[in-house]
Amino acid sequence: MDATYQQQFEIRSYEIDSTGKIKLAAILNYLQEVANQHATRLGASVVDLFPKNLTWVLSRYHIKIFNYPSWGETIQINTWPSAIQNLFALREFEMVNNKNEKFSIATSSWMMVDFKKKQPVRPKDHLPQFQHRTERVIPDNFDSISVVKKPDLELPFRVRMADLDLNQHVNHVSYIEWAIEAMPAEILKNYRPKHMEISFRGEAIYGDKILSRTQILDNSEQPSYLHQIVKEKNNKELTRLKTKWQRFI
Repeated sequence: MDATYQQQFEIRSYEIDSTGKIKLAAILNYLQEVANQHATRLGASVVDLFPKNLTWVLSRYHIKIFNYPSWGETIQINTWPSAIQNLFALREFEMVNNKNEKFSIATSSWMMVDFKKKQPVRPKDHLPQFQHRTERVIPDNFDSISVVKKPDLELPFRVRMADLDLNQHVNHVSYIEWAIEAMPAEILKNYRPKHMEISFRGEAIYGDKILSRTQILDNSEQPSYLHQIVKEKNNKELTRLKTKWQRFI
């Protein structure tokens, strides 16, 4: 079996923003979908792992977005497993538009967890044999992201039932949406993310109260920010992010 899996999507009306361009959340959902579809074909999906009391947890993401396609465009996502490094399985993504132009790339790191013991396990001990493609679209060692020290903005959220995934924890897309929402209104109205590094560090469940914090790093024409998601009651850290933004084209 070829190490690379491909899937096409047509951008639908409910996946666009007020300018007619695809939403960031839709891009993230597409990446999640193709990763799951490919893992299913490899016999390594969450559904395959559940009977063994195992599951996948996304640990790190590094995403670059060069431009945002429009409503009605057909896009293709190419994905492949690139390596297994101790406790982590790496997966790459390329997104191309209907002109075969690359508009986004991403690399990701996934941890396999025993959900009864709440402990990570080595993927090599539990995965079937399948082919890897060693090419990394972003050569990232996933170094630690700086923590927010002095937040400039803070916004509260409450975990909804709609935020949960098959693991009964908050889906990673919700954390990213919470981080983006706690941004200066002027940026949200006129800019889109072009570069995102994300570290998932804890879990939240239904009913938890969350705080999304933002620290301004750079207010230039390509502004950048640090973000942190924590639980309100005990300040337990759930996610760290670093983002860079580009003005609407």
